[in-house]
Amino acid sequence: MSQVTDLVSLSAAVAARDWRLARDKMAVIHGERGAADGTTMAVEEALLQCYLFLGFPAALEALSIWRDVAGQTESDVDPDPGAASLEEWQERGQRICKTVYQNNFEKLRSNVRRMHPELDRWMITEGYGKVLGRPGLSLAVRELCIVAILAATGWERQLHSHLRGALNAAASREDVDDALETGLRLSPDPDWRIRAEALWAHVQPAAPG
Repeated sequence: MSQVTDLVSLSAAVAARDWRLARDKMAVIHGERGAADGTTMAVEEALLQCYLFLGFPAALEALSIWRDVAGQTESDVDPDPGAASLEEWQERGQRICKTVYQNNFEKLRSNVRRMHPELDRWMITEGYGKVLGRPGLSLAVRELCIVAILAATGWERQLHSHLRGALNAAASREDVDDALETGLRLSPDPDWRIRAEALWAHVQPAAPG
């Protein structure tokens, strides 16, 4: 399996709160790729971004298991060197969010501001600026992991956005299809599979590529 496939599978396991499966995935990654350049950073970036979609408890649990599997007492990943101020995070967040949403960027901002202006600020600065704009994983891989998370948890509107977002971030349709299936395998709801596959069918004709 490729590193991308491993990270997508790990993200889905964390989303499903299947901690035994998550530990097994981590053990495989660490055993097969532990010495490879960038492996630790890639795993930790995939786990860090889980907090945006699954909350701090899931991210903390996942990283605690990773510390145990990898035999680390703390992260050896350097702090984000790419941004150091609120303004830089805002700029980076807008740039990354525009890449994901493209022509729907302004509509997204308007819809979120209508729900609450603070959510809009947090989405751009915290979500896309501080987290999804971090180095260590490409945006395409981040989006594939997000697709798997949302497929496993059943968030329909967000899955629709990130199916399209993964394609906008230059993930292949085959990789998106695989990420969707990886998440859906961990969902206990057969009706959700039908709706999710219909979403994907709807997204593909209008998507670039």
